[in-house]
Amino acid sequence: MQQWKNRVAVVTGASAGIGAAITKDLVKAGMITIGLARRVERVEKLRKDFPEGLGKNLHAIKCDITKEDEILQVFTEIDAKFGGIDVLINNAGTYKSFYLTHDNNSDAMREVINMNVLAAVFCTREAFKSMSKHGRNSHVVHINSIAAHSIPIFNSRYSSNVSSASKHALKVITEVHRQEFIQSKLHIKVSSVSPGFVHTELTKRECGEKRVLKTPHLQPEDVSQSVLHVLESPPHVEIHELIIKPFGEVFPLEFNRKFIGEEPYSKL
Repeated sequence: MQQWKNRVAVVTGASAGIGAAITKDLVKAGMITIGLARRVERVEKLRKDFPEGLGKNLHAIKCDITKEDEILQVFTEIDAKFGGIDVLINNAGTYKSFYLTHDNNSDAMREVINMNVLAAVFCTREAFKSMSKHGRNSHVVHINSIAAHSIPIFNSRYSSNVSSASKHALKVITEVHRQEFIQSKLHIKVSSVSPGFVHTELTKRECGEKRVLKTPHLQPEDVSQSVLHVLESPPHVEIHELIIKPFGEVFPLEFNRKFIGEEPYSKL
């Protein structure tokens, strides 16, 4: 990570889980790290995990990335205050279970698309403006999901529906970004990191703590180490897609059996 020391990184969804782990590791690696979150006080509390003096490199900024006007304002402020953006980690995401055809799901659907797709696109667009202006080697990392590479989970009580679709979209968007960055003639890399099942607040909320612990899972720190690996690649190497799974994970059939107790499409 020597190439990134004293450079500027922005992490979305930095208040907990994978985002918090990445934020801490980037600070420890010597990067000036801006953690964006709605629960900005939780980002501030991460300073207690650093050795004395290192916490000064962490800057917490309140931002709801589902609101485009807030993204525009915050990224403009970051560019002006910190002299540009070198690394963007699009980590913030959400997950909702509902049926596309059965439920009154309009608000939930918009929330998933806004956070998992549009927010990543808008944040990357604004970071690209800064990267272009300053002309330094830069890197965008999308925290994606194994759901981008597998069939959706579906049975009579549960559907990953548009959540899986949003992750497939982000996979395609990563390639679009790669092509556009090439056309820009700038040295900007883009990577998609797709973890399998991770033990986070989100998975505990959706699945229950006991159920999460019963199935093979990753920790947020595992994902963060993969992000560091991607960032450490030499200038001539671009890790475009990285998939990491907990050993023993069988997805999605095992998820259906352990969490739902059904095979896909049973009892429909």
